Amino acid sequence: MLALATCVVFTSFMWQGNKGFSLWDEGFLWYGAQRVMLGEVPIRDFMAYDPGRYWWSAAFMSLCSNNGIMTLRGAVAIFQAAGLFVGLLLIARSVKKQNFPYLLLSAIILVVWMFPRHKLFDISLSIFLIGLLAFLVQNPTRRRYFFAGLCVGLVAIFGRNHGMYGVAGSIGVMSWLNIKRVEGPGLIEGFSLWSAGVIAGFMPIFFMALLVPGFAVAFWESIRFLFEVKTTNLPLPIPWPWRVNFASVPLDEAIRGVLVGLLFIDTVVFGVLTILWVVWQKFQNKQVLPALVATSFLALPYAHYAYSRADIAHLAQGIFPLLVGCLVLLAMQPAKIKWPLALMLCTASLWVSHIFHPGWQCHINKRCVNVEISGSNLQVDPGTSRDIGLLRKLAEQYAPDGQSFVAWPGAYALLERKSPIWEIYVLFPRSQAFEKAEIERIKTARPGFVLVDLPLDGHDELRFQNTHPLIHQYILDNFEPLPISSNPAYQIYKAKGGA
Repeated sequence: MLALATCVVFTSFMWQGNKGFSLWDEGFLWYGAQRVMLGEVPIRDFMAYDPGRYWWSAAFMSLCSNNGIMTLRGAVAIFQAAGLFVGLLLIARSVKKQNFPYLLLSAIILVVWMFPRHKLFDISLSIFLIGLLAFLVQNPTRRRYFFAGLCVGLVAIFGRNHGMYGVAGSIGVMSWLNIKRVEGPGLIEGFSLWSAGVIAGFMPIFFMALLVPGFAVAFWESIRFLFEVKTTNLPLPIPWPWRVNFASVPLDEAIRGVLVGLLFIDTVVFGVLTILWVVWQKFQNKQVLPALVATSFLALPYAHYAYSRADIAHLAQGIFPLLVGCLVLLAMQPAKIKWPLALMLCTASLWVSHIFHPGWQCHINKRCVNVEISGSNLQVDPGTSRDIGLLRKLAEQYAPDGQSFVAWPGAYALLERKSPIWEIYVLFPRSQAFEKAEIERIKTARPGFVLVDLPLDGHDELRFQNTHPLIHQYILDNFEPLPISSNPAYQIYKAKGGA
């Protein structure tokens, strides 16, 4: 399984590892990894995901003595291979007789859903949680209760949302284990052991809060802000399959729309039906595959992730309990049922997801151009190439010799500059106190230019001038507009009195 997972991920990396680049989302991860290599602290020193993924990436990049984008992608690919390995292991253990063609087909189905690249940590974490809860169900001893909690705590260091999903799934599994329990710890004892494990696994964050000046306040503020904005993502309308207009879009795109809508529905239906089924089987004293129990209780938490921003990228991050559960169920069926349904699942997966892989995007449109990024030759779309050229031109003219500027997170990583502000990715409205603190940082850093663009999804209320009115006014008072961008979405300003 490890060899198969490694081979599949390596093949994918060789095909598309040097293709595509996002100055926004992937740049957000890349910049954070670079800053951690320089000794900065995620969340305290810059807007960030939870620290785990930065520690992993920075550790690998430090071992390679390289802070470039391809080294970061290598670190992410190793994490991806580990996730795929766990998924294949769960499928393989669902049957007594190994079937390599079926495992290869399963690997293809899983890997085509592993996108976007900067979210492979999240996808792998969801698979790790499935394996973890299956491990507990297989033999619910005291050690495994504690170990399950320990790993949930560790997962939360990489993403607190995954920690919460792990908590929800663990509670469901522990409750299920205590239906007609004949062995193992009781519910109270098991929960206590599991809770102790969670605390132990999350201990690095506790130590950081105690020992790293300013981290505790910043970490708590990041939690409080989520309650303030009452969301973790900018929501999108759910793409229900009946909303697809076959008359106005090409047939292949219409079919893709229907499949995406059905998969959104399936993430919920699978969770509800499998929970009812495994609970019924438990009351009947019938055995259920551990992996199926795990996917049952994780399907609904991860459906929440998919629906939080109902696009294909978030569906990909929330679909793996459904995929692994279906592949485990099919592995147990006779060949006349298993193969047709597995091939249908593979076809649907390829139909939906292939166009979102950068390797396919460069292959099909034949428009990707070569760009040098951090010493590596990457193939990117013409729009990204123009943006990179624009940033380099602006930095050369208005922020030379390492001077700071305000732009997208990937721009800082690309040019190896420190962001003058904490909020490197502007999405939500902020308080006046926050804006005033950011203005003081801008005053101290004296950036050479500022680049802002239109808000995500085109919401007028989320324009920078509406979400950050004080900073916007400060920019108007202290910077001059530059009409040098061919993209009307970009607003570029240079410092008054600058070059």
